[in-house]
Amino acid sequence: MPPLLALLALSCLRGCAAVNLQPQLASVTFATNNPTLTTVALEKPLCMFDSSAALRGAYEVHLYVLADSASSRNASVQESTKKPLSATFQQTDGGQTGPYKAVVFDLTTCGDLPSLDAVGDVSRASEILSAYLVRVGDNGTCLLDPNYQGLCNPPLAAATEYRFKYVLVNVSTGLVQDQTLWSDPICTSRLTPYSAIDTWPGRRSGGMIVITSILGSLPFFLLVGFAGAIVLSLVDVGSSDGEMTHDSQITQEAVPKSLGTSEPSYTSVNRGPPLDRAEVYSSKLQD
Repeated sequence: MPPLLALLALSCLRGCAAVNLQPQLASVTFATNNPTLTTVALEKPLCMFDSSAALRGAYEVHLYVLADSASSRNASVQESTKKPLSATFQQTDGGQTGPYKAVVFDLTTCGDLPSLDAVGDVSRASEILSAYLVRVGDNGTCLLDPNYQGLCNPPLAAATEYRFKYVLVNVSTGLVQDQTLWSDPICTSRLTPYSAIDTWPGRRSGGMIVITSILGSLPFFLLVGFAGAIVLSLVDVGSSDGEMTHDSQITQEAVPKSLGTSEPSYTSVNRGPPLDRAEVYSSKLQD
């Protein structure tokens, strides 16, 4: 997958050069429909933070979300004690009043990333995408569940601009180790009104109209052909029954001839009357 390898190499080079970077939208190679109405897929900060920091202890990355405003570029995500903010989606009205923590994941060093050569394996596709991408707004049930205990990452608002920030946190101390800049405004998709959908046939090509017409009339012709086949099969069955009845009658008439008396008896019976008439005629002549 050359495009993916090039993307990973570029991300590593940018991360090694400086930490003051911004979260970026996921490449279309990873996510073709991005952003959606309620979600935004971002590239994880692969090699963005100093990889040697992960060797000195356990680190995790916090992703913060903030609705775009004039002051959003300078919004802070840490307290005066350098602890990261723990504000939730509900507490900030979905990021309208301040940044909220949406996702937390472990920091993965470049050497521990899964190989992109296995991205074609369906059984490992989800694992690989999770290693390279993070999706904001993919939990549609946490707000409705009163017993939900985890970090809530509910759907975003449609047609709304958001900014995102990655924060590196030391797990042992609970303090902010490093952070990126706020991303540029990223807008979720807008729902297209039904009235705005163009359904006028004049905007379609002539070939498209012809194909649509043929496909629309095809079921009718199939139905007519099926009905004709049924009628022909019934006619053939009727004619076959008539022929069988005629043959049986001829056979019955021929049976007595084959099973009757012998030929001499048949001849004598037929020639009897002429002999009787000859005798009568001779007696008349004698008289």
